[in-house]
Amino acid sequence: MSAPNTSSGLTDAQYSDAVQAVLTRIETTVDRWLESDVTDIDSARSGGMLTLTLPNRTQLIINAQPPLQELWLAARRGGFHFRHAPDGRWLDTRSGDEFFALLSACASEQAGAPLSF
Repeated sequence: MSAPNTSSGLTDAQYSDAVQAVLTRIETTVDRWLESDVTDIDSARSGGMLTLTLPNRTQLIINAQPPLQELWLAARRGGFHFRHAPDGRWLDTRSGDEFFALLSACASEQAGAPLSF
């Protein structure tokens, strides 16, 4: 069994599982939106990176950073780094904002319509 990483308190396996759960939740939400005609977002996943392309061709990129045990979000608004908190949420290392709340805000801004992950 691997030792916990001091940045998040998770083992490497726990970190990997937590990241996979985030990426799967995003993909499931996007698939649901496509089925319900909410919005037409294209998603492409490659390993620990998920790229969301919105109808206006802007992108959101979510990327795992295993050496740091972080989850990164690149959006028109800027770049954000998140660490896993003991309560299971991913929190921005600068502002403390929760990952899904910030992802929803960035997606809504870029899509020009309210979107909630």
